[in-house]
Amino acid sequence: MSLPLDGLSAIVTGAGRGLGRAEALELARLGAAVVVNDYGQPGRDGSGEASAAPAEQVAREIRAAGGRAVAHLGDVSDHEQARALVELAVETYGQLDVLVNNAGILRDRMIFSMTEDEWDSVIRVHLKGHFNTTHFAAAHWRSRSKASGGPVYGRIVNTSSEAFLAGSAGQPNYAAAKGGIVGLTTSTALALAKYGVTANVICPRARTRMTEDVFAGFEEPQDGRLDALAPEHVSPLVGYLASPAAAKINGQLLVVHGGMVAIVERPKVAAKFDAAKETFSFDELDELISPYYADRPPNETFAAAEVLGLKRG
Repeated sequence: MSLPLDGLSAIVTGAGRGLGRAEALELARLGAAVVVNDYGQPGRDGSGEASAAPAEQVAREIRAAGGRAVAHLGDVSDHEQARALVELAVETYGQLDVLVNNAGILRDRMIFSMTEDEWDSVIRVHLKGHFNTTHFAAAHWRSRSKASGGPVYGRIVNTSSEAFLAGSAGQPNYAAAKGGIVGLTTSTALALAKYGVTANVICPRARTRMTEDVFAGFEEPQDGRLDALAPEHVSPLVGYLASPAAAKINGQLLVVHGGMVAIVERPKVAAKFDAAKETFSFDELDELISPYYADRPPNETFAAAEVLGLKRG
């Protein structure tokens, strides 16, 4: 019996731990040959010496289960290292079919305290890292499509966060990067559709090294049940979006966690006001818009627990 991803090859970035590891294992379980990428730094802020050990460990797990996998030690925020990552997949497996962008770091700080380096480093790893791998994968698929004279198989699954949707006071760099990834995904989806390639983005909720502070105090099950925040709740959606079954899903944003998938619609207009004359006056804007907000809470950003839909232990 064939598996959904039989004959396909995939790259998963940041796959040495947490979400990326679960996604790499899931893609392999579904039949894909996987390039397991991770820079292997021990600090979630991107500190410490790079190490091939995390990526190699996951690749060994896949091979031990009967799958195919190679490890890649590389920093996806570096343009040339991202090129080498895509080239490794093509050289090893003949072509690239699936790209899952997951790599990231955290350097949290309030906006008034954040340094330029803390801003730049998070934007670089998350947003530029997504761009770099997408750029080289897209060029590969476009070239194949031109050579074949028709569409090819290509899937991109990017990783955003509800931090961009609901705000995150101590993460202006992270929230901005994750919002940028959504814009990158929708633009990519439009650009590559004619080549047969889809691009979608997920907002996962999972207990990992990156989110240990966010979920501190949220109870874990003690009766042997799978943690609602386990990365294994997220990876099946990634496997599905990478598969032929998801051919008609493109440019979409999905929230996923604990046995739930929510499809997020694009922003809608909440209210509309027209000028009485050619343009607005200050007084007219005050008369129209101020009453609209008068009875609303001063800050409509969702509280963390409300967004997460979780109860603290």
